[in-house]
Amino acid sequence: MSRIGKKPIIVPAGVDVTFAEGNVMKVKGPKGELVQQFPASMALKLDNGVLTVERPSDSKEHKSLHGLSRSLAANMIYGCHESFKKELEINGVGYKASKEGKKLVLNIGYSHPVYFEEPAGVTIDVPTPNKVIVFGADKQVVGQLAAEIRAKRPPEPYLGKGIKYSDETIRRKAGKAGK
Repeated sequence: MSRIGKKPIIVPAGVDVTFAEGNVMKVKGPKGELVQQFPASMALKLDNGVLTVERPSDSKEHKSLHGLSRSLAANMIYGCHESFKKELEINGVGYKASKEGKKLVLNIGYSHPVYFEEPAGVTIDVPTPNKVIVFGADKQVVGQLAAEIRAKRPPEPYLGKGIKYSDETIRRKAGKAGK
């Protein structure tokens, strides 16, 4: 049995879970609304606020889909209730971020500013000029947007300049040794 797949998911108060035809799960909560289609072989059951995922057999394909389906469902419920968050730090002389309406503006050493548009369901916050917070209900979209922002100027190992995740550590290298 899959250790992750067999864990029940407790649906918190204020989150509504409904199922539609074609094994489609809809989750609606205070932080957003998500829709996901699951493989037809996986059986999702909701009983008294507890969601479980069951698989039809012990074949390799069903075992792999079991844990995946449970993780996707748990992330949907958590995202609609709490919201996922990624924090980015900007290091470097003159490197800064600002917000213009629904656009993130990055000045990160290029001859032009770099713009990022907020996708639907995701919010970008800039509490200080060297900190960017991306949050939203969909874990995949939040992580992808944070990765795209980081990719515009990844941290370099000599001076540590660039955009990094707040919990990321940069392995520093020594510069040239003198005579």
